[in-house]
This record gives sequence, C-alpha cells and structure tokens, in this order.
Amino acid sequence: MRLIAPLTARLPPALRTPRAGTALAFAAALALPFIGRNGAFTNFLADAGAFVLLALGLNIVVGFAGLLDLGYAAFFAIGSYSYAMLASPQFGIHLPFWVLLFVASAIAAIFGILLGAPTLRLRGDYLAIVTLGFGEIVPQTFLNLSQWTGGPNGIGSLDQPVLFGYRFGFNPLPYYLMVLGLIALAAWLANNLRTSRLGRAWMAIREDELAAAHMGINTTSTKLAAFAMGASFSGLAGCALASKLQLVSPDQFMFNVSVFVLAMLVLGGMGNIPGVIVGSLILSALERFILPQTTNFMHNVGLNVDLTNSRFLIYGVILVTMMLFRPEGLIPSRQRKAELHAGQADRRAAAAEGELLTEVIH
Repeated sequence: MRLIAPLTARLPPALRTPRAGTALAFAAALALPFIGRNGAFTNFLADAGAFVLLALGLNIVVGFAGLLDLGYAAFFAIGSYSYAMLASPQFGIHLPFWVLLFVASAIAAIFGILLGAPTLRLRGDYLAIVTLGFGEIVPQTFLNLSQWTGGPNGIGSLDQPVLFGYRFGFNPLPYYLMVLGLIALAAWLANNLRTSRLGRAWMAIREDELAAAHMGINTTSTKLAAFAMGASFSGLAGCALASKLQLVSPDQFMFNVSVFVLAMLVLGGMGNIPGVIVGSLILSALERFILPQTTNFMHNVGLNVDLTNSRFLIYGVILVTMMLFRPEGLIPSRQRKAELHAGQADRRAAAAEGELLTEVIH
C-alpha cells in the first residue's frame, strides 16, 4: 500500500475518489477477457467470479456480523440444486434463467433463516460447530435423495441462459460478463448494507453482543438478517456456476469449499469489500494456475512433488500466517485495522506497565 500511495497521488483529483476507483476497476475487469482473447483465461475469470460472489456473501456473515460460519458451502449447494431442479429435463420444468437467479437466491435465503432461527442464540465455537454440521448434512442429503437429485451423478443437461434471443452456449465470455454484473450488484448491495442502520447493528454485535443488546438491538433478528443476506449471495453464485458448468453434483459442495472461501476473507481482509475481492482472485489463481504450473515445473526438474494435492495444507498455512502476522488482511478496512492495532497497542502498554512495576518492586 505504501508503494501504491505515491502513484495514486499523481492522479488528477477527480480520479482519486472511491467512485472513480470503482469505475476504473470495473472498466479493467471488462477489458480483461479481450486482452489476448484467451478462452481458458476467460473461463477461469468466470469461475473465479462465482467464488467472488460467495466471498462477498460470507463477508456479510463473518466480516460484518462476526459470526463464524463453517458450513457456508451448504447454501451454495442449495442455490445450485434449486436451479438444476427447475431448469433441467429431469423434471420437465424449464423456467427462465433470469427468473431462477432470484428464485435460487430467495430459496437459499429461506434456508439461511431456517438454519439461523434455532441456532443463532448460540455463540462462538458452538455456532461454528452447528454450521459445520449443516454444511455436512446438506451435500449428504442431496447425495441420498437420488430419485430427485441423481445421487452421486448429480443433475446434468441444464438449461443455458438466453438473453434477447442469444443463447450463451459454451462460450465463457457471456458467462463472465453475467457474473461480473452480479458481482457489481452484490458489491453495491454489500456496501449499502455496511453503511446502513442494519450494517452498524451487525458491527456492534461483532464487537460486543452483550453491549449491543443493552443498546436496544435485537441481536437474534439482526444476526438472522446477516445469515439470510449471506445465503442469498451464495444462492446467486450457485445458480450462475451451475448454468455455466451444466452440471451439479454433491462433491462440488464439500467442507473444503467453505474453508476455501473463508481463506479468501482472511487473506483479503474481513469486512472490506475490495479486500475480499482481491483475496478471492488471488486464491482462485493459486488453485487454478500457480499450483499446477509449479507442480509441472517441479516434475520437469526431477522433483516428485504434487502441490495440487497439498493445496488445503497450503491454504491452512496461509490462514495461520495471516492471523499471526497480518490479522487485518492484505487490504483491511480502516475500522478493522484500527481495532486490531488498538488492541495491540493496549497489550504493549500493559506489558510495559508490568515490566515497570516489576522493576520498581525489585
């Protein structure tokens, strides 16, 4: 960030505003697929965009409200299967994709409410364990309901999106542009929620739930709103990715997906929307390009090392390293950074006072 500051200082004042920065970032994202016209790269961007949507939704739950959700992939599965059941030959139902986007989002939000209503009175580790259980139950349920979900084979031959008569087909470019539009919508909603009365209530609960309750905040309903909003974003991502892959199966929604998305938040900066997007793109690139290419390089030089099989170990190392040395993330929000560094300053002051007292006594 210190290296970027001198560069941004040279920009005209009109380009230093947050809105101008957002517009420039969006324009760059629009231009990316047309640089080199690489279909594989565009395909990667479309897949990574779905995980950006997931991370933006989990950021509401974890980053804004401070609720540790270890089963977030369950809502991803619910959104994907909602689209698959309502847009496939298996059931003979072929609703338009653009309608199903919001239907899948609403269904995921309803399940977020159903999960949250009995469990959000729990706190800390207990809540994390319950969400972890939910994240394990949902894929197993879809696996066992084979007469409806196809079991381990999943549901295939899903309907492709059509816009003004143009069928997306198997070209990754329209899917990327569609996902980019959804990311812009989700980021706009998340930013407005963050600055709203509800967003301030989430942050109050994150900092001290007991104090928030004494200030008149209904903590249960406020946390329930966070779960519902986060789940709705996950439903959007599930619908978008299912339409692109033309297939949904239970093995796409295991526990590792929840950990992967949580790692994106920790890496980028919990509570900060640009940080979450950057963290999502970094880890997506790490999984899709960096680890496979590094593995190939090692094999070429005679080292029998497969980093792709150790990717979850690598994500765990990234999580632990970030929490130890930069807990606010790569691009932290100002509030989160101030909170963490204020706590560190208090601990240093307390340690200094303790050392001084020890010296006086001796």
